[in-house]
Amino acid sequence: MNCSLSDVVLLSYAMAGQRDRLCLQSLWDFVTAKEPLIKSPFFPVLFSFTAYMAFCLPYIALDFLSTGLPNLRKYKIQPQNYPTLGMMVPCIIQSAYHHVVLIFPVTFLHWYWRPMNLPVIAPELPEVLLEVGVCLLLFDFEYFLWHLLHHKVPWLYKTFHKVHHKHVSTFALTTQYLSVWELLSLGFFAAINPVLLGCHPLTEMIFFLVNIWLSVEDHSGYDLPWSTHHLVPFGLYGGAPHHDLHHLKFKSNYAPYFTHWDKLFGTFTESHSN
Repeated sequence: MNCSLSDVVLLSYAMAGQRDRLCLQSLWDFVTAKEPLIKSPFFPVLFSFTAYMAFCLPYIALDFLSTGLPNLRKYKIQPQNYPTLGMMVPCIIQSAYHHVVLIFPVTFLHWYWRPMNLPVIAPELPEVLLEVGVCLLLFDFEYFLWHLLHHKVPWLYKTFHKVHHKHVSTFALTTQYLSVWELLSLGFFAAINPVLLGCHPLTEMIFFLVNIWLSVEDHSGYDLPWSTHHLVPFGLYGGAPHHDLHHLKFKSNYAPYFTHWDKLFGTFTESHSN
């Protein structure tokens, strides 16, 4: 049987796509095996809070360890400022309170009006990567506009956003130290984008995890060698130094992740760790 080069290429792509799907299918089968939990009205709030605390824990440990270890302390963006237990506990209490009192009622209504459908087939890996990337870009744009507006209008800043700027030197647990309005706004942006794109539930979950992780990393206060902004080339991604400078200076670097909107609007300031 003779095969042309184009046939071989097409077969290779098909086999690669099959491997990607099988990889994600195993993951998706594991998730759908927990269907009663996934479809529970309690799952979104448990998923959100557990992921948030899990992503914060390594940085909490780093905050306590690096004070006495120079090899770790050199990665602290503001090494003269370290969070105390008395600063961390109110952040944890507020986040838990918001998840129970605010996020749970909203997700319960969403569960009631729009029950989750769990398809049998998992999405393909390229589809997941593309849609997660688009969701992040949309969220970055939405929050940039929200953030810029809430800094430029004094009443909005004092009423809704000032609470998030209580800490000039950020640490991981300040990520969700927010007013009710800001928490609901960011939650809405994060939730609506996968719906608008018609994302697979697995893609939606992965986007939520990536978004929570990047938010925590932004507020971590550490410029680690493997941080996201070191992995994304050409200065396209700001990362923790970019956002830490925003908390320090207030009047620049409004986008949460990428740098292009701040550069376009003239609100970008170059960050230098330490």
